[in-house]
Amino acid sequence: MQEISLNILDVAQNSIKAEAKLIELLVEIDTMKDRLVVEINDNGCGMTKEQTENVTDPFFTTRETRKVGLGVPFFKEAAESTGGNFSIVSEVGTGTKVKAVFTLSHIDRVPLGDMNATVETLVFYNGGIDFLYRYCVDGESFSLDTREIRELLEGAPLDSPDVKAFISEFLKENTAEVNKGRVF
Repeated sequence: MQEISLNILDVAQNSIKAEAKLIELLVEIDTMKDRLVVEINDNGCGMTKEQTENVTDPFFTTRETRKVGLGVPFFKEAAESTGGNFSIVSEVGTGTKVKAVFTLSHIDRVPLGDMNATVETLVFYNGGIDFLYRYCVDGESFSLDTREIRELLEGAPLDSPDVKAFISEFLKENTAEVNKGRVF
């Protein structure tokens, strides 16, 4: 994939298929340590030991519509090609934790991409799932927690036009503040 945000969207889609009720997304950039860390954690159905061991094999998939699954293998390769690393920990009935670490300045690191669009897509099109998104650059951060938004809105749907506009603006303003004009 051409952007890390698309890898995140792909893994989050796997969490949705695993019937997760909460998906946590973390993007942490540390320019002094020269690293970009991405974590996607869910409380979905989890995977067996065999599935976890084979999930990075492009010819292993649980899908019935096609015989290959390239999303996770591409994500792993993207991280490792920068000298970083990739891990998946999963337990049946508990959920799955995916972590990718990239060397920030490596020539082969693909851009982070449009995380705001990724988060908006996940939130707006998956109304029954809660998301906790945390974005951190050099110690400055913000978070968006749909559980808090639902509580404030007293049950109003997250995909209503006013709420969508609020979330979009919140992400845009906070990302700009944390990034301080930098593009990752």
